[in-house]
Amino acid sequence: MNRLPMVCAPPFDPDSDENLRVNEPLLTEWLVAFLRDEIIRRRGFRKAVLGISGGVDSSLVAFLLARALGPENVHGFRMPYRTSSRESLEHAALVAEVTGIHMHTIDITEAVDGYLRFAPDADDRRRGNVMARMRMIVLFDQSQRLGTLPVGTGNKTERLFGYFTWHADDSPPVNPLGDLFKTQVWALARYVGVPEVIVNKPASADLIVGQTDESDFGISYPKADRILFYLLRGYTVARLVEMGFAEHEVALVKKRLDSTHWKRHLPTTAMLSTTAINEYYLRPVDY
Repeated sequence: MNRLPMVCAPPFDPDSDENLRVNEPLLTEWLVAFLRDEIIRRRGFRKAVLGISGGVDSSLVAFLLARALGPENVHGFRMPYRTSSRESLEHAALVAEVTGIHMHTIDITEAVDGYLRFAPDADDRRRGNVMARMRMIVLFDQSQRLGTLPVGTGNKTERLFGYFTWHADDSPPVNPLGDLFKTQVWALARYVGVPEVIVNKPASADLIVGQTDESDFGISYPKADRILFYLLRGYTVARLVEMGFAEHEVALVKKRLDSTHWKRHLPTTAMLSTTAINEYYLRPVDY
């Protein structure tokens, strides 16, 4: 009797991005439709504003909005502080040039420094938070002036890591990138035509000279995204280590995920009735 040869599954590769791959043409079509539906049909606006930092996330959103609403209906705002990178300003201008959207520049230095005069002991983190919140003041005020809706630019990895300023970066009511890991943002940005000089540069919040996202994280975006992919599906730390992921990197990502849950929700209300806004008994976590 002949026996069939045993077929073994190939070993798991913790360095593979296979699970993070996206169908770029379909995803672009879907996000353009999402923006039209949320901005025009559901909220009654025809125009949008967004902050453009010169990074890949805001650049991608600008490209998507130009497709969804027409470039004449999109207003991008550069909001530099005196320590902001000149390269970031140039890259933001490049996005406007390529997409054809309107570009405005409002320097936030005097506004930020006006407050920081009363906080001379502020460290870099506090100063960065003030800058981020000032940019949202500008963006929401300009949206009122122009009769437009603010659109956010934060990606899923940043949000799961809590790498944003509460009531700032994540404040705009519509966000097309909120369910895309950073590696997926890079892939989609290349597909829609975001200039390579923007896609390829190190990601940075540009709040402190020389700052990069990955140096703040202590892990690269690709590694973090691969680990997050499985943690969000219920895999334990022990299981991920068995699969070949580095234990210290899994622990780092898990700690970030668990400790920043509160930042992804509206303020927690003390429940006094069964009709408490945004609250209910045994609130589920977001992962």
